[in-house]
Amino acid sequence: MAQRKLGLAVSAVLTVAAILLVAIRGLNLGIDFTGGVLVEVEYPQSVELDTVRRHLAEAGYERAVVQYFGSTTAVLIRLPPAENASSAQVSTNILRALHAEESGISLRRIEFVGPQVGEELAEKGGLALLFAFIGIMVYIAFRFEWKFSVGAIAALVHDAVMVLGYLALLQVEFDITTLAAILALIGYSNNETIVIFDRVRENLIHQRRTDILDVINLSVNQTLLRSVITHLTTLLVLFALLLLGGPSVHSFSVALIFGVIVATYSSIYISTNLAVALGVSREDLLPPEDKELGATL
Repeated sequence: MAQRKLGLAVSAVLTVAAILLVAIRGLNLGIDFTGGVLVEVEYPQSVELDTVRRHLAEAGYERAVVQYFGSTTAVLIRLPPAENASSAQVSTNILRALHAEESGISLRRIEFVGPQVGEELAEKGGLALLFAFIGIMVYIAFRFEWKFSVGAIAALVHDAVMVLGYLALLQVEFDITTLAAILALIGYSNNETIVIFDRVRENLIHQRRTDILDVINLSVNQTLLRSVITHLTTLLVLFALLLLGGPSVHSFSVALIFGVIVATYSSIYISTNLAVALGVSREDLLPPEDKELGATL
């Protein structure tokens, strides 16, 4: 807490920088949000997705999203919007790129998805984030105190904005899995904040003669080992996804790796720091009967 002002200032500068990055560079929106073409093909035998991706990349479809659809012989291919191209042209180009005649590949369906679907996804994703923030704020205010609630929401917004800025900086594709990563990060970061708040509340009630900053320092130190172990094990899993999971979970793992690092300090220097700045005290956390007894004494 001795560095609380510096930590808050650095976080504020980084948050502004992240907002500017999103505003200036913009997010590299994937097909889920921009619309595009869905092509489903059937192979006579099981096929590796990396083989399909390589064939499509050689034909100029570097941004194609490839995944299994029900079985390892059915493959769903999502492509960016095709300008001035009919479904027959797109299907012919795809089958030619996959060497359909030699491999015995058949076309099962092709659909054009308009940008309005992406707009609907963006709207619903934004509402999901908003409702998550409101629910968390109400829960923390009910369980702890409204000053803690404000600090927790500020930390969650900070984490989400920082991840968006990082994705805008590196131009990592932002698709529905990336949005899921941000929602997962909110829950992860909030859990870390709750652990610290719970220890702060316990220490504030039982160490009534200790200064508030000393109590918070003690609480952070008591939860530090648990936090380090949790973050390291989480990062191990995420790096495994990044290195071995393939393109389908690349943006998900990248967003969460950076988000976990950011959440490590935001739970201390933003959520707890803002609660201190708002003047949280042990009287705020005492049960009503204890408050009345303290007032009487």
